[in-house]
Amino acid sequence: PEEAGAAVAAESSTGTWTTVWTDGLTSLDRYKGRCYHIEPVAGEENQYICYVAYPLDLFEEGSVTNMFTSIVGNVFGFKALRALRLEDLRIPVAYVKTFQGPPHGIQVERDKLNKYGRPLLGCTIKPKLGLSAKNYGRAVYEVLRGGLDFTKDDENVNSQPFMRWRDR
Repeated sequence: PEEAGAAVAAESSTGTWTTVWTDGLTSLDRYKGRCYHIEPVAGEENQYICYVAYPLDLFEEGSVTNMFTSIVGNVFGFKALRALRLEDLRIPVAYVKTFQGPPHGIQVERDKLNKYGRPLLGCTIKPKLGLSAKNYGRAVYEVLRGGLDFTKDDENVNSQPFMRWRDR
């Protein structure tokens, strides 16, 4: 379990499957994740809970995407482990303070939409990728005309060449 915990910590921070010449160009000790505690799972043979900590400098300030990609990005495909599960995540207050949060709350949304006393209803446009900006916009128009309050872009939808954000 100690080796597996250390491997997860390394793979999700500074590690790679082999030593590379660029290892000497950085302060690996400063930036590597550390498995600082291991305990067996009660009643389960060969199962352990490993506690891993990371230096805050590994994460881009205010980026949930970067934080989760760094922690779980490729480590769940790590062949050295038979199974892996993230059960808890504790984020230091210093890092939480880097998140700006939404620019306003639900009351502002309700005021803008003039919708009160009921849930706001929305959807994600499908297919998420492949529609032109014009057709994506048409789909949004139709669902709003049909009574939905909002649409949400799928996580893969950004500003691809075939449907730029401003064109949608």
